[in-house]
Amino acid sequence: MVRKSVSVFIVFIMVLLFATAASAQTYKPEYKMSIVVGPAGPWGEGAAKFAEAVKKYTDGRVNIKPYYSGQLFAGKQTNEFLLMKQGVIDFALGSTINWSTTVKELNLFSMPFFFPNYKALDAVENGEVGKRLFKIIEEKGVVGLGWAENGYRDLTNSKKVVKKPEDLEGLKVRVVGSPIFIDTFKAMGANPVSMNWGEALSAFQQGTVDGQENPVVSVIIPNKLWQVHKYATIWRYAIDPLILGVSKEVWDGLPAQDKEAIKKAADETVKWQKEGARKGLEGSMETLNVLRKNGMDVTVLTPKQVKAFKEKTKSVYDKWAQEIGAELVAMAEKDIQKATKGAAKPAPKTKAPKK
Repeated sequence: MVRKSVSVFIVFIMVLLFATAASAQTYKPEYKMSIVVGPAGPWGEGAAKFAEAVKKYTDGRVNIKPYYSGQLFAGKQTNEFLLMKQGVIDFALGSTINWSTTVKELNLFSMPFFFPNYKALDAVENGEVGKRLFKIIEEKGVVGLGWAENGYRDLTNSKKVVKKPEDLEGLKVRVVGSPIFIDTFKAMGANPVSMNWGEALSAFQQGTVDGQENPVVSVIIPNKLWQVHKYATIWRYAIDPLILGVSKEVWDGLPAQDKEAIKKAADETVKWQKEGARKGLEGSMETLNVLRKNGMDVTVLTPKQVKAFKEKTKSVYDKWAQEIGAELVAMAEKDIQKATKGAAKPAPKTKAPKK
């Protein structure tokens, strides 16, 4: 009887040791998280918040280290998704623009003048289209944990006020390395130049590139672009959602309790991050006064002015609706129409600061 008890105890200890060893092998000492931008602003701060929340909710089992300013993809931001698929990058708070070179359906968000307001965007992300897009990226090797945001993309330049398509003629404008942006700016008469952000900042300082398009809160203000650009045009021509994602290879190797904890951290993070990206850009648009106070000439386009640019880019819409998938685009349009039905579309209100 004693021998039997000892044998059972030994077996129990062996199983326990084996389970402990297997559990230890499940986790990496560090999970690498890719961020295109630096730590300042809602995008970079969102990454730090997520890493902290994951560590807290997994009781330190999953330790994520954010790598800012594109350290993990050697300067080519459009490689981020592929490196996640390969397991080189574990997590990312990545732009749909950068991932769209691999996942063509994500070009939906870069369709010129497609999303009239945040309500329309939320309806698409939270509806069937958003679910379908997450299914597509998972099939390609990345699990989507939530929708975050970089914001509406607006224009700045060092040469002149831009109020109508003709004002873009001859302007050399830096765009990200996605073909739809090249098509859009060519259609509007500009000279688009594709380059990574670090190179672009040097080009602005040297005067070899005239302008760029990016969100006010996440990029224009943190990078103090008023130091190189005098003029800003607020036209909301494209939106830049972020996806908080994890390599499927990593995700599939995690136990259920950690997946639940990470999802909880993701839900908290994207809600907080979206609020930060939109802060001061709804209603009074007081954030634009930061640009004015720093010497920028800010032009907010009226719906009528925006319409002229939208008409100029109709050929881009027609081409890319087919590239993205006519059915998916039609589903998104339906969600947008429902979300904006009966809603007025007034020009954003701004109030110049007192001098």
